[in-house]
Amino acid sequence: MINILIIIVAILVVAGLAFFIVNKLPSKLKPIISVLLWAVIIFLGYEIYQSIMKPINFNKKKKVLYAEVIKNLKTIRDAEIAYGEVNRKFTANPQTLINFIDTDSFAITEIKNIVVTETRGRITVDVEKRIVDTIRFEPVKKSFEGRDYKNMMNVPGTDAKFQLKSGVVEKVQGVKTSVFEAKVDKAVVLEGMDKDLIRQEKEALGGINVPGEFISVGSLEEVNSNGNWPPFYDGKRDTSEE
Repeated sequence: MINILIIIVAILVVAGLAFFIVNKLPSKLKPIISVLLWAVIIFLGYEIYQSIMKPINFNKKKKVLYAEVIKNLKTIRDAEIAYGEVNRKFTANPQTLINFIDTDSFAITEIKNIVVTETRGRITVDVEKRIVDTIRFEPVKKSFEGRDYKNMMNVPGTDAKFQLKSGVVEKVQGVKTSVFEAKVDKAVVLEGMDKDLIRQEKEALGGINVPGEFISVGSLEEVNSNGNWPPFYDGKRDTSEE
């Protein structure tokens, strides 16, 4: 915004100089000053173009970087959900997640209804019961085929790693539930880009943007395994503004 104001002021100054040249300056100096003015006009035109294109290019590059980051966050989320399904809790240890995928298995179960005869006092009755049988085991690793889960904790394009935490929340009084959160500061992902635009990005409120300072999945405050990114990063249409 400040850059645009400076450019506007500069344009007004150039316009004033042009008026001065036409009306006040001796004829022999006009060609030299005219060349200088054209140079200034070209420079200002370039600066205006850059001011318009800078946020556009920033957003294009941001979306590409975010897409790679979100891809890894989705893998972390799926790994945590799989781990929680088997262990009834989440973990904050990245190596534990990787080892789990490499070595553990899901129990594939089958639910059956059977009729059993029960004696109740002096009579016998047939009672239908539902039983769960484990029919086989399937390696967790099979669910992650084609996904680079061993490097899922690395923040793409940087030397940083995602922050991974787990905890417990009391969703209903007396009932505690395991939760997890993985996140990375936007400034880490956008390092080297315009600092003012990064600051504005970290203040984003949502809508078509990732809200807040972090790109994250899960929550330590509530039972939630969703990411904080808008739907188009999942290949879905965003209807929030319709």
